[in-house]
Amino acid sequence: MMHPETDPSITNFLEIKDLYKSYRKSNGEEYVALNGINLSVRAREYISIIGHSGCGKSTLLRIVAGLERLTNGSVCLDGREIRKPSAERMMVFQQYSLLPWLTVRENIQLAVDEVMKTASAQEKKNIVSEHLGMVNLTAAADKYPDELSGGMKQRVGIARALSIRPKMLLMDEPFGALDALTRYKLQQQVLNIWELQRQAVIMITHDVDEAIFMSDRIVMMTNGPAANIGEILSIPFPHPRDRLAIRESTEYFELRNHILGFLDRYFTHDE
Repeated sequence: MMHPETDPSITNFLEIKDLYKSYRKSNGEEYVALNGINLSVRAREYISIIGHSGCGKSTLLRIVAGLERLTNGSVCLDGREIRKPSAERMMVFQQYSLLPWLTVRENIQLAVDEVMKTASAQEKKNIVSEHLGMVNLTAAADKYPDELSGGMKQRVGIARALSIRPKMLLMDEPFGALDALTRYKLQQQVLNIWELQRQAVIMITHDVDEAIFMSDRIVMMTNGPAANIGEILSIPFPHPRDRLAIRESTEYFELRNHILGFLDRYFTHDE
């Protein structure tokens, strides 16, 4: 029996159809960033987008977030067209975006207060405490951002995004600024949280191993301008995932070589 998150009969949650995005350059010429993107994401599916710099990954994510408008095509979430930012789609950036004058708890509380207006004060407090616990930051709840490591700051951002119970989590290279050891730990922590309370996730990454470890599918982009989806690769490993077991499997090396081969075909010396 198939799980709901992998059952192809389940109606797609996010639908991107014939997405075209262009900009007008200072000389009046049109620059085409994305040309004909078609992608469907299920309600409890973890998607990674990978590709070389300038292929429009972040532009695509910002359109899904409602932070940029598309030029043509459509993007619909749960049957409704996306036209502006919404708390149902929360974004986690590579830079931590925390308010420095607020504590860890207050940074999360601010988001909860803004979105969950009908919840009682105790309910909001419980939600904040629950999400502090999820990312192992209960002991640091009353610290300010400048007292935290990079990994801790990113955990605050993730807890803040998850605390308002969004329908979709969007992450733009969320581990890119971290050292290797912290990155591995936070990858595992985010995946553990997602496996407990699954939701739709789209994550941008340049890290092939990260994409394989965390994703259900990997979307590989061709180069820009006029970038498109070159290939979508399904990841066969079941959840919960064991990094060591995955890396010892034959499938892991086949998937990794396949992705690296794709990226090598689109490599340019201008990067």
